[in-house]
Amino acid sequence: MINDSTLVIRPMTSSDLVEVLRWRNHPDVRQHMFTQHEISLEEHTRWFGRASQDVARHLLIYERAGVPIGFVQIHEIAKGGIADWGFYLAPDAPKGSGAGLGFAALTYAFKTANLHKLCGQALASNERSIRFHEKLGFRQEGRLCQHHFDGQSYHDVLCFGLLASQWSSVI
Repeated sequence: MINDSTLVIRPMTSSDLVEVLRWRNHPDVRQHMFTQHEISLEEHTRWFGRASQDVARHLLIYERAGVPIGFVQIHEIAKGGIADWGFYLAPDAPKGSGAGLGFAALTYAFKTANLHKLCGQALASNERSIRFHEKLGFRQEGRLCQHHFDGQSYHDVLCFGLLASQWSSVI
């Protein structure tokens, strides 16, 4: 369990747009995304305008000692508290920041948003994301064969799930 008062997760605001876009467009982040093109500020601003008005979406910034170093999106997709999540760290985030982001995001998902289940997906080639999900207690629930086409080739997608009851037994 991580118990560090300098680790905070908070709602994203329009003042975070430029920095989050910089992280998202960084080649080290973008290479693991389902959408790999470089996103313009105009496109990013339109996305934020729509997403921030959607009550089923939680757009969150992860901070360490007051410095933003990560982004988390939780999207409630079904009744009963079922949601998908996505996340990324700033490319220059300190080593080991992922554990704090995961703990803060899952605490938010299950304690603040009162979700029942959180689901995640990772490209089968993204070993870091797969290990990250497993380390947080997610269980692999499926494999979608050749499910993602990146413009040149097809890739398998792994599906993960974590129940609130499983999370509470970990912390």
